[in-house]
This record gives sequence, C-alpha cells and structure tokens, in this order.
Amino acid sequence: MNITLKIWRQKNRDDKGKFVTYKLGDVSAEMTFLEMLDYLNEKLIREGADPVAFDSDCREGICGMCGLYINGRPNGPRKGVTTCQLSMSAFKDGDTITVEPWRAKAFPVIKDLVVDRTSFDKIIQAGGYISVNTGAAPEANAIPVKKENAERAFDAGICIGCGSCVAACTNASAMLFVSAKVSQLALLPQGRVEAKERVRAMVQAMDELGFGNCSNTGACEVECPKEISLSHIARLNREYFTAGIT
Repeated sequence: MNITLKIWRQKNRDDKGKFVTYKLGDVSAEMTFLEMLDYLNEKLIREGADPVAFDSDCREGICGMCGLYINGRPNGPRKGVTTCQLSMSAFKDGDTITVEPWRAKAFPVIKDLVVDRTSFDKIIQAGGYISVNTGAAPEANAIPVKKENAERAFDAGICIGCGSCVAACTNASAMLFVSAKVSQLALLPQGRVEAKERVRAMVQAMDELGFGNCSNTGACEVECPKEISLSHIARLNREYFTAGIT
C-alpha cells in the first residue's frame, strides 16, 4: 500500500523542529510500524538524506523503549500494544499518518522521535527498590503472600516504563507509572518495611522532575500498552496519605 508520513524532525534539544512529509510506497500490511520506519530510513539513506531517529530495542513489547505518538494516540490506533507491536494492517492504502515524539516537559526531545526518559529512572532511584542483605537466595515459601496480593503485585509489575501514560495525559502526569511501581512493592511484605519512605520519596521526585498532576480522565489506563489499572493510583494515594499522618 501507499502511505503519506508526516514525521516530526528535530535536530537536537535546542532546535525548534517541524513536520516533514514523506511519500512511501510498497508498504506491506504485514510490517510492524517500526519495520515501516526502517524501510523509510533505508530509502532516505539511499537518497543521501538524514534517517529518522527513533527508539527501539527488543521489538517484542517488553523493553518499553519504543514510544511514538501516532495519529493523536500513544502507540497508534490499537489498544493494548506497544509501537513495535503495531501492525501496518491498522492503516489503509492512501492513509496519512502523523508521527510525533512524546510531548512532556519531563521528556525533552533529543532528536526527531527520541525523547530523554531518564526522569523515570530518577523516580525509581528515589524509592523503587527494597533494601535487603545480599547472599544466598531465601526459600521461596519463607514469607507467605496472599494469592490476591501476589496477583495484584504482578499486575503492577508488568509496567514497562514506556511513558505512554504521560503522553496520554493532558497534564503529562506520571501517576500511573509511579503508582504501579509503588503498588508493586506495597502489596508484598518485603516492601512494607520502607513503604512510607518510598512513597514520599517517589512522589516528591515525580513533582520535582516536572510531571503534572493527575487529570482524572483515565486516558493513561486506556492508552497503557499493558492495560495497568487506575486502581493502582488509588492505592498510591492511600499510601501517600497514610505516610503523611503516621
């Protein structure tokens, strides 16, 4: 099929940037979106032009590296997929596809479609861990965990830190990401020891890094490729308020 791409091009952090239009033919519906961009870049390189910079790593929906705003939605028109899992079958012959980087103060553009997401790393460094003595692995059944809590912790733990929630939010809030990381540990006995310090430190880091407040629209849950529930934000709020009064 033939498509028209309107892609955001920006040389560096200080460049103003602009949309550039590309015509691309012979695109297979079996291609993934990133394979289509690879195909475009091969064409641009043959023509002596600068290829489009974009993030990718595993291309299996696990690493969270890929993240593009496609036709006004994080990761494109299909629900529950990352950009690397999006198939070109989601588009039709003759479609015009607009591709942008994440738009958030805390995610500055490095080049073209690549943004700096080290702000997420700083939030994790602030408290997304547990302090334990190193040594031999403990017996798996040494600390009993309720099945319900284990399942909820796993549901939170599948967050890949891609930033889709931030891109979807009108306030560029990172509440879903932070709540998933807080909730994952708060539900397990190993994480309760440092629970109060953790939630205070991670929320403070989130605010200092320039993320906005929760918009309460639920867009983050809708656009999350791992479909992480808003209930984790409710748990984050409970943990934060509890830490503040005890």
